[in-house]
Order: sequence, then C-alpha cells, then structure tokens
Amino acid sequence: MALRLGDIAPDFTAETSEGTINFHEWIGEGWAVLFSHPSDYTPVCTTELGAVARIKDEFDRRNVKVAALSVDPIDSHHGWIQDINETQNTTVNFPIIADPDRQVSDLYDMIHPNASDTFTVRSVFIIGPDKKVKLIFTYPASTGRNFAEILRVIDSLQLTAHHSVATPANWENGQECVILPSVKAEELEAKFPKGHRVIKPYLKMTPQPNLN
Repeated sequence: MALRLGDIAPDFTAETSEGTINFHEWIGEGWAVLFSHPSDYTPVCTTELGAVARIKDEFDRRNVKVAALSVDPIDSHHGWIQDINETQNTTVNFPIIADPDRQVSDLYDMIHPNASDTFTVRSVFIIGPDKKVKLIFTYPASTGRNFAEILRVIDSLQLTAHHSVATPANWENGQECVILPSVKAEELEAKFPKGHRVIKPYLKMTPQPNLN
C-alpha cells in the first residue's frame, strides 16, 4: 500500500556511502529528506546530487538531514560519487543509500511499474521529527527536481507546525501568512501580536509569526 501524508515513515537499516544507518535513529530529533534515483551514473541524477551537495548548509540550517537512494550497490555508489564531485565541482556530503534488493524502494513505493519495472522514480519524502511523512513529491525520470522548492516547502512545514497559520500560493520565507480559520476572533490579538488584516471573514492575513 502506498505511503500517505501523516503515515509513519517506514524504518529500515541499510548500507550507505557513509556506513550503515538505522533510518529513524539517523533522523534523530530533527527533520529528514529522502530522495530516490533510478540508478547510478544517470545524467539528471548526477546534477541533482551535485546541487544538493552545494546547498547542504541550507538543509543543516533548518535541522534537516538529507539522504539519497539508488538501487545500485555500494561499490557503484563510491565510483559515481567521484564522477559527481568531478563534474559538478562539489563534494558529496550526505549518504547515498544502497538498495540492491529493493527493500527500501518497496517500503516507500518508489517503483512504479507503468514507468519501469525495476528502476525507482524520482521520489521525495520530507519527514518530521515525529517520523511522520509531511510531503511526497514524485517526478518522472526526465525531469530534474527543484531543490529551492523543497527548501521552500520545508520552511512552510516548520513554520506551520508551530503557529496557527498556513502559507498562501507562491509564499516565500518572510512573506505574509494565512491565519487558520479555526482561530477564534477573540484569540487573534494574543496569537498574532504583529497584527492582522481581514480580507474576508474566512481569509485573514498576518506577518510571518516566527520572524523578529
């Protein structure tokens, strides 16, 4: 059965390019991004892993660990990492999970038979400190992922986890937020000391509450 938002992310133990990990222990008390690749030595994936390595400090700043996955074995991963470092002018600084028996791919429903019987699709899972799945993206093999969008979503998820707001269309960190309709009128002043504006009774906006 496919994973859905709010499900506990399946735990697993696997070999990676940085040693053996137990996934839930590896996540710890923070957040995690798990993203899969059809196979090693593929051109789009090579650019993606290089892109993540170059912005890993942005994930670190948000207390987010990143792990990639490919169905190829560890020896292949190590050779591929050398190519990524060379061609993308970076150093891969996060683990790549080896999944030759498709254990993790099956747990996370990463193989879509109508796309390929053997290769994983480009899946992205964002997982919270409670080990629950907060977001699922699925890209076709032909389309590289937008990691700026993944960071934007993480900002939204971390904000809305602690404040009674949602983020509107095309929201960027620092912009106004939507006040949840569940917030009562008598609670507005206390919950949103920066103020708010009413567009419609069901549509109220406030400055981003977690910024000084």
